[in-house]
Amino acid sequence: MMWCGALMFTSCSADDAPDEAEPQEEIVPVPVPTPRVISKHYVEKSKMTVYNIEYPSTDPFGNPVMLSGTITMGDEVNATTPARGLVLYNHFTVFRADQCPSKGDLNVQQYMCGSGLITVSADYYGFGITEDKLQAYCVSKANAQASVDALLAAKKLLRELGYSWNDDILFNAGYSQGGQTSMAVVRLIDEKYPDLHITYTFAGGGPYDIPQTYRDFIETDITGMPTTVISVLLAYNEYCSLGIPRSELFIEPTLSHIDEWIISKKYTNEEINEKVGSQHISDFATPIIINLESAVSKRLLEVLEKDNLCKGWKPRKDEHILLVHNTSDITVPPSNTVNMAAFLKEQGVKDVTVVMDDYGKLFGQPAHETGAVIFTVNAILQVCKTLDIKLWFNLSDLDLFK
Repeated sequence: MMWCGALMFTSCSADDAPDEAEPQEEIVPVPVPTPRVISKHYVEKSKMTVYNIEYPSTDPFGNPVMLSGTITMGDEVNATTPARGLVLYNHFTVFRADQCPSKGDLNVQQYMCGSGLITVSADYYGFGITEDKLQAYCVSKANAQASVDALLAAKKLLRELGYSWNDDILFNAGYSQGGQTSMAVVRLIDEKYPDLHITYTFAGGGPYDIPQTYRDFIETDITGMPTTVISVLLAYNEYCSLGIPRSELFIEPTLSHIDEWIISKKYTNEEINEKVGSQHISDFATPIIINLESAVSKRLLEVLEKDNLCKGWKPRKDEHILLVHNTSDITVPPSNTVNMAAFLKEQGVKDVTVVMDDYGKLFGQPAHETGAVIFTVNAILQVCKTLDIKLWFNLSDLDLFK
C-alpha cells in the first residue's frame, strides 16, 4: 500500500489512493466483577436476618476469583435504625461443605445478633461457591484477603440496601483457624488498607506461628485434631506449589482415603478424626514428615516460615488486641499465643491483653473447644465494655457446638 507524504504533497492521485481499511473486530469490554446479594432469609429462632453474598477477591495464587460470604444482623438493625458498628467474624475450622457461613453455619453469629452490630463472614477459598477447590486451610494470607474483601463488599452492599452504621466501630474476631485469620487481617489492613482501622481484635487459640506449631507437633507426636495437620500439609503443598507427592506426606490407611475423607467435604472434623483413628502424627504421616531434618520437612518449614504472623511486619502501635488460649490445648499449641504476645509487645503495640490459663476440659468438651467458650465470653464482654452496653443474652446459654 502506497502512502503520500503529507509534508511534500497536497493531494494524491486516484491511482495512488490508499486501500480501504479492513473492518476491525469490535472490542467488547470485560465487565468488572461487583459484589452482589445472592439470597436473603430470616432465622426466626435467633431473630436474625441473613444476606448471602458473592464478591470479587483473589485465590491463594493471587488470581481473580469470586468468593462467597454472609452478612447477618438482628431485628433492632434496619433501614431506619443504624447499627452500632461492624464485626468481621472469621470462622473456625470446618470440613463439611455445609458448615461454612453461607451454607448456614451461623452458630457464633446468632449470639452477636442481639448486640446491635452487623456481622460479616467470609467462607474462605474452598467453601461456598468454591467448595470444589481444596480449602486454603491455615494459609493465613489467602484467608485474610478473603475476609477483608468480604468486609469491603459488605459495606458497599449494605449502603445499597439502605443500612447505616457507626463506621468508627469495627471488631475483628475469630477462634482457632479464625484466630489465625484475625491476626492475618490485622497484618493485611496495617500493610495495605490505611483507610480501615480496627477498633478491637479478638483472637483465640490460633496457629499464628505456624512453623513453630509444626515443630511442636513433630516433637510431641500428638495432636488433638489429626484433620488439621493433614489439611495444613495438603494446603501448603498445593498453594505454595511444592509438588510433594502425597505418598511422601501420608501413610496408609490415611493415604488412600484423602480424597474421600478430606477433599470430598462430606464429613465433619469429628467424623474424619474418627476415621483417621489416632492422635499420634506418626500413625498417619510418613517418617519423612516426622523427621525435621528431612529435605521435605525443611521445604515445608521454609514456606510455613513465610506465613509466620509472629515476625516480618509492623503492626500499628494503637491496635487493641485480646489473645486467649487454653494451656491444656493439644490442637493448637499454646506457644503460638506466647510468641504472638511477645512479638506484638516487641513491636510497641500498647494494648495487648493475654488471657491464658489451664482451663482443662470443661463443659464436657476437649481442651481446644473449652478454649473457644472462654474466648467467646471474654470477647463478648469486651464488646460490651467498648460499646458501653449491657450483655444482651444469658452467658449460661452459650453453647458454640449445638
